[in-house]
Amino acid sequence: MEWFHNLFFGNSSFWGGGVAHSVLILALVIALGIALGKLKIGGIRLGVTWILFVGIAFSHFGMQLNEHLVHFVKEFGLILFVYSIGLQVGPSFFSSFKKGGVKLNMLATAIVFLGVIAAYIVHLATGLHITTVVGILSGAVTNTPGLGAAQQAYADMTGIDAPDIATGYAVAYPLGVIGIILSMLFIRWIFRIRFDEENKILSSREDNSRQAVRVSVEVKNQFLDGKTVLQIKRLINRQFVISRVLRSDGHIEIANAQTPLRVGDKVMVVTTADNAELVEDFLGEKIDMEMQEWEKLDNQLITRRIMITKSKLNGKYIGELKLRSGYGVNMTRVNRAGVDLIPNHNLQLQMGDRVTVVGSEAAINAVSKILGNSMRRLNEPNLIPIFVGIVLGVLLGSIPIAFPGIPQPVKLGLAGGPLVVSILISRFGPHYKLVTYTTMSANLMLREIGIALFLACVGLGAGEGFVHTVLYENGYHWIGYGFLITVLPLLIVGIVARKFYKLNFYTLMGLFAGSMTDPPALAYSNETAGNDMPSVGYATVYPLTMFLRILTAQMLILCARALLKDSRNRREPLRSSVLPRSAGKGNPAPTVMRRKEVAELLRIAGAARHPVERMPSGPTPEPFLKKGAPC
Repeated sequence: MEWFHNLFFGNSSFWGGGVAHSVLILALVIALGIALGKLKIGGIRLGVTWILFVGIAFSHFGMQLNEHLVHFVKEFGLILFVYSIGLQVGPSFFSSFKKGGVKLNMLATAIVFLGVIAAYIVHLATGLHITTVVGILSGAVTNTPGLGAAQQAYADMTGIDAPDIATGYAVAYPLGVIGIILSMLFIRWIFRIRFDEENKILSSREDNSRQAVRVSVEVKNQFLDGKTVLQIKRLINRQFVISRVLRSDGHIEIANAQTPLRVGDKVMVVTTADNAELVEDFLGEKIDMEMQEWEKLDNQLITRRIMITKSKLNGKYIGELKLRSGYGVNMTRVNRAGVDLIPNHNLQLQMGDRVTVVGSEAAINAVSKILGNSMRRLNEPNLIPIFVGIVLGVLLGSIPIAFPGIPQPVKLGLAGGPLVVSILISRFGPHYKLVTYTTMSANLMLREIGIALFLACVGLGAGEGFVHTVLYENGYHWIGYGFLITVLPLLIVGIVARKFYKLNFYTLMGLFAGSMTDPPALAYSNETAGNDMPSVGYATVYPLTMFLRILTAQMLILCARALLKDSRNRREPLRSSVLPRSAGKGNPAPTVMRRKEVAELLRIAGAARHPVERMPSGPTPEPFLKKGAPC
């Protein structure tokens, strides 16, 4: 049964224990973690987070992988995860800064920096090493890319890994998820929030002004008699489309830019809700004529939705298609990501758009062939933009950015670089004929595989010393520190947002989940609210929050490193003053070193698990300096 033992614990004759061993352990950790993630504990699912804890358990019992393999798979999984997130939220990233979005993002930014301040206070008050505190911070705010960015920043700075970052993360994460939900419940309790009242307020404030609506109007404005649709558009300067015209003699025709309107004509207009009343008054008078009545008058004209699936149309302007003049077909709406847009000749089409067209059946069939309308093409993955984007993201993440006062340049890293590039590509790619469309299922699959690989490797890398840390190195204190870092910023900002900004509780729950980039908290919010308002708030703040979490995790380590070097330089005169008088150029005396400095050297050398005890005063004895330690 030696082969069976080698599958789980590795074969020393092969690099990394063997390929079969590595694949088996990764697959088992991920499968068991996902299965456990479906269980509810106190009405809360931890989801894929269980993969981390299963990996810790496997590693604790000796089922480990080669450290270089773990590092590669972890980083590659992180890249896949953040890149797929960027593709999803990219189109809404810049629009989120419109009305309401700026306020939400400012509140989310406050939560991020309050958490960083709280973590640094913990570092100063307790003396915990900064790598441990950053790990606790990443776990407390449930941000795995921030964890990856911190690990990479420390590795770039010192040339070695810091396993206590992942250990701190793993210890603080469970109560981090619970702390977010408890903060939501506390805000609801302190303000006596009732959902029926929230729904009434939400209905009264709901803004449907940009939603596309369809109205029927009879032309009565004598000034417009004989003027074309294009001339009328220039006069009123509003977005609207006239799809059909019913003449006074009962003849129906498809309208185009050169179609003249006469007094007494009845027209079907598609416009936005905020422009509807103005367009009605300008043309004439609104009439009660539903879509079914239009279809009964002329069964030769039909309405159909066609999907843009030809890659050559990606980024093409509607005006370039010449659908009205060339085919007698009128485009009345463009549905993009569930939102209806009013088409105009300057609107660029994207892969996956659904356009509503009106015309004869033969003409619409011809237009369908031009636009594609093939689900099979959409289901085919566009891998080139994904991997080109990853290449650009890795390049961007590797560029050192110097900040005044910080000796080590800051990098966006393998988490921040691909995230920024994916946001930019998904938002502006179609403008440059770049096909960035991926189905929701494909994006979700890519994201879940990435986060599963990342969490599995984080757990396998941190599990060896996890139990020892919690039981014998005051790790239970870390849990308390993490809980404070979680709830204090949320409660402070939550009270301010509710009391002074009158933020709707549903949006506030989305703000909490998004500022912590926490999917389990978002799932709880959606289930509690029964609407999509938490998801809207989550998506609004998520991109900026993710970027700030990645950046601040690196900045915290680099700033602390700079302060440590500065304090050492200031102590140099004091050290020289305690040297024996006999010391000179030819007879240098040993340097008097403090306990913390020796402990730091030992930790860097890999001996942090054997803390220095009873450090004698005076010159450092030989046993306390490991051979080959970088001193």
